[in-house]
Order: sequence, then structure tokens, then C-alpha cells
Amino acid sequence: MASDDDSLATLKVLLIGPSGAGKSALLIRYCDDEFDSESSTATIGIDFKIKKLSVRGKPYRLTLFDTAGQERFRTLSTSFYRGAHGVLLVYDISSRASFLSMEKWFEEAENNTGPDVVLYLVGTKLDKAEVVGRAVSTEEGEELARQHGALFCEVSAKTGEEVRRPFVEVVDGIIRKGLDVGSGRTGGTVKVGADEEGQGGYLSVCAC
Repeated sequence: MASDDDSLATLKVLLIGPSGAGKSALLIRYCDDEFDSESSTATIGIDFKIKKLSVRGKPYRLTLFDTAGQERFRTLSTSFYRGAHGVLLVYDISSRASFLSMEKWFEEAENNTGPDVVLYLVGTKLDKAEVVGRAVSTEEGEELARQHGALFCEVSAKTGEEVRRPFVEVVDGIIRKGLDVGSGRTGGTVKVGADEEGQGGYLSVCAC
């Protein structure tokens, strides 16, 4: 007998960005509420996690793919763009080089996804701003996101500050765009859209 989980609409979200930007630490904090200092070790190939959450009163299953930032894995990683509903582009606010590389990552995302895919720029390691200082201002991040039609926020996987926000808001963006979303074991699709819960309604979230 199929479980309730089998009927959940499934959203595919990728995390991309340069090596050392904090993609794995962000994913582990969001999914497991843990900060693993060992997650600073470079991802090899692709890692993924599954997370359930409810947005606008409707449950969803997120399949979250953490892609390697090293150049030698890029051919492998680009194949995982297929079917993606959202992309989190991650950089380290304490590293100027990390931020400057984001144009390349935006280009890759835009070349490998459709026009309706939700892009979200995430500045990580917010906790380091008070310790070692910033290399990238909030305003610079906001401007880069604006240029690419992306959403934006800054987070700290170490302290947990704002880590849920990009995941919740990327799902809300997907819902607002009414993208087709895989559902259940049969691989069918269901249409998600703000109309189902009322346009402009209050965004209520429960991450399970």
C-alpha cells in the first residue's frame, strides 16, 4: 500500500557555487539541524538529501542536490540540472573571490535550466562578518541577485541564522510560478500554484 509520502508533490532544488562556499554546511544545518565542521571538506560529485515541508498549507517533498564546486566535476554536475525547479547559488561573504565567481555560476544555471526555474542567491558564513569582517556587502549581493532576477538572503550555517529562509522562499517562488511538479511513485505531475491556497495569502511554513 502506498504511504502518504508517495503522493507528495516533489520539488528538485540544486545547490551550486564554488568549492568552500558552505553549500554542504548549509544543507546539513537545514536538514539535520547540525553544524558539521567536517562538511567543509569538498563534496565529491553529488550529494543529496530529502526534506519535507509545508508551504501555504500544502506539503511538499524537497530533493536537495549538493553539487561539487571543483571544475573537474562540472560535467557530472550539469546533468543534474534536468528537471530542476529551483537553484540556490551559494557564495561565501568573507571571500571576495567566491563572490566574483558567481557570474559564472549564474551563467551555468541559466544555460542549463528553463526560464521559469527559481534562482536564489545565498551569501553564507554570516557569523564570520563580526569576526574577520566582510569581503562582500549585503548591497552587492542584493544587486547581483536583482541583475539576474534572483531572490537573495544571507545565512549562517554555524549559528543557524536564516538557514530555513532560502529553502522556504525558493519553494514559495516555485508555487507562485505554477511549475509542474513530480508527484508520487508513478512519476506523474500535479500543477502547483498560489491559486490553490488563495493568491497573496499569508505564507505559513512547517518544516518537518
